[in-house]
Amino acid sequence: MSTICELTSIIEKDIAETHLTESKRDAVAKELNEKLTAGSIILAQTNPISGDVAGNATKAAKWIKWANMLNVEAIIFPELYLIGYPIGDFIDRFPIIVEENEEWLNALAKITKKVKVIIGYAKRNEEKYGKKFYNAIAVMQNGEITNIIKKSLLPTYAEFNDYRHFEPAQIDSGSRIIDINKKKAGIIICEDGWNDKDFFEKNLYKDDPVETVVKEQQPDYLINCSSSITRAKKEQLKHNMLSFAAQKYRTPIVYVNQVGSNDNISFEGASRVYDSQGKLIAMAKSYEEQFFIANPFNTEQNKIYPLVNGLEKTLTSQKAFTLDHEPDLERTYLTIIQSIRDYFRKTGFKRAVLGLSGGLDSTVCATLLTDALGAENVLGISMPSKITSEESKSDAQRLAHNLGINFCEISIKDMYETTRNKFDNIFSEVEKKWDCRYKESFTNDNIQARSRALILWGIANEFGSTLPIATSDKSELYMGYATINGDMSGGFAPIADVTKTKLFALAKWLNKNRTKKNAIPEEIIAKRPGAELAINPKTQKPLLAEEALMPYEFLDEIIWRVENLQQSITQMMEAKFLYETKENITPEQKMEWLEKFFKRMSTALYKWSIMPPSPIVDARSINKSEYTQPIISSKINYKKTTQEYKIKKIIQS
Repeated sequence: MSTICELTSIIEKDIAETHLTESKRDAVAKELNEKLTAGSIILAQTNPISGDVAGNATKAAKWIKWANMLNVEAIIFPELYLIGYPIGDFIDRFPIIVEENEEWLNALAKITKKVKVIIGYAKRNEEKYGKKFYNAIAVMQNGEITNIIKKSLLPTYAEFNDYRHFEPAQIDSGSRIIDINKKKAGIIICEDGWNDKDFFEKNLYKDDPVETVVKEQQPDYLINCSSSITRAKKEQLKHNMLSFAAQKYRTPIVYVNQVGSNDNISFEGASRVYDSQGKLIAMAKSYEEQFFIANPFNTEQNKIYPLVNGLEKTLTSQKAFTLDHEPDLERTYLTIIQSIRDYFRKTGFKRAVLGLSGGLDSTVCATLLTDALGAENVLGISMPSKITSEESKSDAQRLAHNLGINFCEISIKDMYETTRNKFDNIFSEVEKKWDCRYKESFTNDNIQARSRALILWGIANEFGSTLPIATSDKSELYMGYATINGDMSGGFAPIADVTKTKLFALAKWLNKNRTKKNAIPEEIIAKRPGAELAINPKTQKPLLAEEALMPYEFLDEIIWRVENLQQSITQMMEAKFLYETKENITPEQKMEWLEKFFKRMSTALYKWSIMPPSPIVDARSINKSEYTQPIISSKINYKKTTQEYKIKKIIQS
C-alpha cells in the first residue's frame, strides 16, 4: 500500500509530465481517497511564471482536475497565481494581460465541480477612481465564480511595490467568509496578515484585516494566500508571526505560499497549517512544487516536512551580527540554486560561461551553476594575464576537473598589450586638449577585466542559449571593488547578495554537503582573495583585496549595521564591532576604515544600478529591485558625520 506522500508524488509527476493513463489516474485517486479524512484540503504550492497567463492557467487546470477526483473540500492557490508574481509594470503597459487572466479565470471556473477552488489573480477596477486593478482572490465551485476577495494592505517596501499598480480595498469582513465543509473560512491575502499590533513594534498600516475578520465574523479558521519571499531571518519571522496570530485569536491558520524564483526574488514555499494553539500541525516541502494535502482539524494524516537545515536553530534568535553563518547556509544554497535554475528555464537559456580565476568568487559561482544546470552545461575559462600566478591557473583547472565542467585556458596577454598600445596613442592625443589626466589610474586593471568579459560575451554570442555570468560578491560591490563591463558584466549574478565571510563559509559547506564531496580545492578556500589585476608596490606581489579595502570581517559588519540598524559613522564609532573583540585596533584605524567604506560606497551607486539580475538572499540588499538611490546623491553626508563625531569627542574630552 502506498502512503499519501507517495500518491501525491505520483500526482505531481503527472501534472508536470502527463504520464498517466486515465485508468491509472482513477486507481491513484481511489487509493488516495481511502486514506483521506473528512475536511481535507489541497495546498497548491506552485511555481508560476510572471506574465505567462496561459501557461499558469493550463497548469492550474491540471491541479483542479486532480482535485475533482479526490475527496477534498478545497484546493488553494497562492496570491496572484494566474498572472504570476511579481508583476512589475507590465500590467500597466500591457493591460490586455489582465483581461487575459480574467478570461482564463472564467475558463477555469467552468471545469470546477464540488471542490472549491481558491485562486489568486489580478482584477480590473471598474470604478471611476483609484488604481486600475485589484489584487484579488476568486472562489469557484460547480462551474461558477462564487466569491471575489480583494486585498486591503498593499506593501511598498523592499522588493514590494504593490500600491504602484493595485487599489487597496476596504476591509469588508463579510465578503471574506466562505463555507468549506460547513465551516467558516476567512480569506486573507498575504500582507493582510502582516499587521498585528501586538506582534510588531511598529505597524505600517492603521487597520488589521485579520483582527477585523476574526472579531466581526468569528471564522472557524483563516486561509492566507501568499507570495512571500525568502530572506535571511524571514522564515523565523514568518513562523513566529503565524503561530502568534493563531494562538492570539484561537483560530487555525492555513498558509499557502508560492515557490520558485522570478528574476531577483525567490519564494521558498513551505506552505503550512497552525492549529488554534499556534502549534504547527502540517508543513509542505521547501523549494519544491507540491500537491500538499492537509487537514486543519484532523491531524491524523498530516505531514510536517522539516524546515531547511539550520533554520530551526534560529527561530527565536535576536537580531545581531554574527560570523556563524552555518544556520543559514543551506537556505542560501537552495535559494541561489532555485534562482539560477528558474531564471535559465523561464528565459530559455540552457548553458552558462564564466571566468575561472582560481579565486573564491568564481569558484563558488561555478559550483552553484554546476548543481543548478548540470556540469555539461557549464564552461569555465581561465584567462590569465602576465600578473596571474601559476597557482591560480592550476587551482582553476583542478576545480573544473573536480566539478566535471567544460574548461579551457585562453591568455589575454595579447589582448591587453594591443589595447594598452592603442590607448597610449589615444591618451596622448587627448592630453593635448585636456590637462586633467590622472597620475595613477585603474586603466590597466580594467583592460584586463574587460578583455575577459569580451571573451565571455563573444562565446555567448556564438553559441546558442548561453549566458555569461557575473561573479561579484556583495562585500566588494559595496566598496565598488568590481569592474563595470568586466567582472560585473554578465546576464546573471549568482552571489551579488552574499557577503565575503558568508561566501567562505558557503564554500566549506559545499565541500561537506554536495553529493560529490570536496570538489573545491582547499587551497582556494585558504588563500587570501585578490583580483590579480595590479601589483602592491609595498610587497611587489599581486595586490590583495583586504590590502585595498579592509579586513572582510570588519567590512561585513559595517554592511550589516548599515542595512539592519541604519547606523552612521558616529554610531559605529561608538559601537563595539565583533572584529574588535578579537583584534586590537586604534580609534584612528577604525575611523579610517569607516571613512573608506562610506566614501567608496558613495561612488559605487552607479555600479549597483547596472548589475544584472541576482537572487536576493540577505535580510537587506543593494539589489535594484529593492534599493534605489539617486546616483547624484552619492556624497551623502559621510564627511559631515565624520566631522560630527570628531567634534563630539573634542567636547567630551
